Amino acid sequence: MSFVGTKLFSRLPMALMAVAALSVVGCSAVEEAVDKGTQAVQDAGKSDTARAKVGDCINVISASVVNSETEPVDCSSEKAVYKVAQVFDEKADCHEDYTSYEETLNGGTRAFLCLAPNFKQGSCYNDGMMTGYKYVDCAASEADFRVTQRIDGQSDEQLCGEDADKVITLTDPKTTFCLGDPKP
Repeated sequence: MSFVGTKLFSRLPMALMAVAALSVVGCSAVEEAVDKGTQAVQDAGKSDTARAKVGDCINVISASVVNSETEPVDCSSEKAVYKVAQVFDEKADCHEDYTSYEETLNGGTRAFLCLAPNFKQGSCYNDGMMTGYKYVDCAASEADFRVTQRIDGQSDEQLCGEDADKVITLTDPKTTFCLGDPKP
């Protein structure tokens, strides 16, 4: 003997499980959409540089202590002077190997980036005490140094030898930059 309603009751638990699974996935998707919306509101009005993520690279177009002009660039570009190492919503302490970038509005910090040098072998840079590094043509009068050698994966001043005028080492990521005269 067979009852008409039996199959309906055996399918009910499966249907309830499917609804429960959809509601969990749905809630997660809604939370993710809210997070993205909140981030979009927080990023509104920030410069392209201030919206940079860890691993992005930055070019310094003009530098000053009060107002620098920067732009995100492809990390393979010789103008990619800095690589974003850390991103914060408020002022923070950067590792001693890094330079900091702060964007403010009405006295409050909107974005704070810790930037690691990303020099290219053979390229020249200007080193402003108050403004940081800037890519320049090696023939330019403002060229302070040329990167004679870049050694990735090792942070050791001894790798440059006596020919280097100066050495910059990074501990994270481990990198050694051997620097020399910009005019060969």
